[in-house]
Parts: sequence; structure tokens; C-alpha cells
Amino acid sequence: MLTSFYKMHGLGNDFVILDARIGALPLTPDRIAALAHRRRGIGCDQLVTLHPPVAPGADVFVRFFNPDGSEAGACGNASRCVADLVWRQTGNATPVLQTSAGVLPTRREPDGQVTVDMGAPRIHWQEVPLAAAVDTLHLPLPGDPAAASMGNPHATFFVPDFAMLAQGAALEHNPIFPDRANIGFARMDSPERMRLKVHERGAGVTEACGSGACAAVVNAVRRGLAARTCTVELDGGTLRITWSEQTNHVLMTGPATTAFEGTVDLAAYPQ
Repeated sequence: MLTSFYKMHGLGNDFVILDARIGALPLTPDRIAALAHRRRGIGCDQLVTLHPPVAPGADVFVRFFNPDGSEAGACGNASRCVADLVWRQTGNATPVLQTSAGVLPTRREPDGQVTVDMGAPRIHWQEVPLAAAVDTLHLPLPGDPAAASMGNPHATFFVPDFAMLAQGAALEHNPIFPDRANIGFARMDSPERMRLKVHERGAGVTEACGSGACAAVVNAVRRGLAARTCTVELDGGTLRITWSEQTNHVLMTGPATTAFEGTVDLAAYPQ
């Protein structure tokens, strides 16, 4: 069956977006993994599907899948891309996205960038989640990371350089993270600027991770290292992250880009 798709990216963090609002799509973990394959499929860091919303006031229900076929609860860069896509389809500059991690208000900025309200960070050990009752500001791991959830689990290591990046895969699967975790390595250049690299759960090192940038700023503020508004420089570009003291919500602002559109025969991929 021929199905239309959009190939989009946020700072190089790229996505295949499929629209299931007009009919269910025959997707399985194996088929998603095949579509995400860089040589045998379309290729992406995550596959995203759009569905009719259930939550009152939401414009679309969004699901996120890692390239290994597993489902993720949130993705900041993909959320910006979906918001931009909905704006281009409907003219609505403030679409509300429903995700399994919660409802995310968005807005298109005058300069064309997109802001997503990622909601309140979750910093209790059970909310991340972690395997034991430990202080999420100082996990009992070499390197002294902090942990937070932005709808998906993140651990942030504050580092002088990125020599630890190669340990990302092992850290993702550390037993302290029962659902695995996204592993961020943050170098603080000033309280208002951070350099960040992220090993994403199920995807490896990506050019950008929006929810990882949000979690890193939250953890840096909790450590007294960052201001509540911080520019995060990733391999693919920069995001502006604000953790509001008034609402406790994290706002992420950055670009969303359409690379191309096409059609794919889903039946040509394994079930």
C-alpha cells in the first residue's frame, strides 16, 4: 500500500512522519525499524505517526518510535516538526499536540521558529524512572550525573570535554535505568550557554535532542550551573531553553525543516 510521508528534521535530528488520521497504518516494530534503516529504508532517527486527538483541545495525537521499533514518550525536535507541519496544513499557528507524555501547546514564532511547551520536568526517582530510591541530582554512577524526565528518561553528565561520549551505549543500558535512558554530556561555557551532545535511547548519538536539551538545562539549573534561560548548542545547531520559575514548565524554541515529501509502499517492508 502506497502511503505518503514527510521527511523533516530539527537541527539535523531527522524524522519520517506518517499520517494515520485518515486510516490506520499497518506498522509493527520490525516494519518501523526497517523504514528507519539508513540504507534499506527511508532513514531517520525516529518515526512519527499522527492520529486523531482524544484530549479536549488537542489538534493531533502524536506517537514517536525509535529506530529499533520501540516507542518513545516524547521528542522535542519532532514535536516542533509536527507543529510546523500542522501550521502549513491548516494555518493554525498555535497547534496543541497530544502525546503519551502529556499535552504540549506550541506556537510558531514570527521568525519561523517553533516553541513547544514541554511541560513540567519530573525529577522524583520514580518519575524518571530509576530502579531505586536515589537522589536524582546525584546518581550513584561514575561521573556524578543528574536525572530528569521530560516525558522520557534523561541523565546528564556535566563534563569538561566529550571523552565520555563513547560510553553512551553502555550507560543507556545501565541497570539503574529500568526503561533505559537518553544520556547527555553537557559542557557549561557560561550560565547562559551550554554545549551538549546526546546519546539517544535506541538511536545512538544524534545531531540534536530537544528533550535532552530541556533535561540538561533543568539539571544544570538544579545544580546551580545555569540560568533559567540558556542557549544550548548541539551538533546540528542551537535551541533556546527556558525553565519558567512561574509555571515550572520548560519552553523549547528552535527551527523545524521539511527536507522532502514522498510515498512509500509499506507492504514492501517486513511485518
